[in-house]
Amino acid sequence: MSPFKDISALEKRLGLNFKDKTHLIQALVHRSYLNEHRDFPLGHNERLEFLGDAVLELVITEYLYKNYEAPEGDLTNWRASVVNSQMLAKVAKEMEVESLLYLSKGEAKDKNTKARDQILANTFESITGAIYLEFGFAAASQFILKQLVPELKYILKNKLFIDPKTLFQEKAQDALGVTPHYKVLKETGPDHAKKFLVGLFLNDEKVTEGKGASKQEAQLNAAKAGLEIKKW
Repeated sequence: MSPFKDISALEKRLGLNFKDKTHLIQALVHRSYLNEHRDFPLGHNERLEFLGDAVLELVITEYLYKNYEAPEGDLTNWRASVVNSQMLAKVAKEMEVESLLYLSKGEAKDKNTKARDQILANTFESITGAIYLEFGFAAASQFILKQLVPELKYILKNKLFIDPKTLFQEKAQDALGVTPHYKVLKETGPDHAKKFLVGLFLNDEKVTEGKGASKQEAQLNAAKAGLEIKKW
């Protein structure tokens, strides 16, 4: 019985047929899996992730350089908005790779969204690395652009490269002439694992609340919710 999962559906979604299936399979192997399966014939995906990260950054950098006449600072911000872990995790989920991941029992049961998103983002990079090894730079570039250019265009159209706090402040000042402020409403948990509940206010009006493991994260989540509530 093969120790490998069936990757044919993933290959079909990628539009690629790997001659060496182990490249793509290894891209799905998280380090934790090998701790429980020491006889597994492949290594984890971190070297592929390292390779894919470099290819990814170059492809997006080249695309931005060739398609947008913008200062270096803007291009850097735009690139960061599309190659960050949150965006890569989103795309990996849409590719339906989560069920194919090789994870330890603990990682498989872990419901920590941030931790799982990081694994998915890393997997996107390792898949990129696997495509590069198997098919070369042109195929890896085509894969990256197909997956991320629509996201990039959406980000630029909606100015999502601006962080939510800055965007909410700009919208509030333009629409209402008011500068928003934030207030910590509640702190819970021990010092090493605190949780914060922050309120977002326009003058005395509490627009919404946000939670996070830091005040900054809670403020960002409140600002995101505020943009939706105000339809900004």
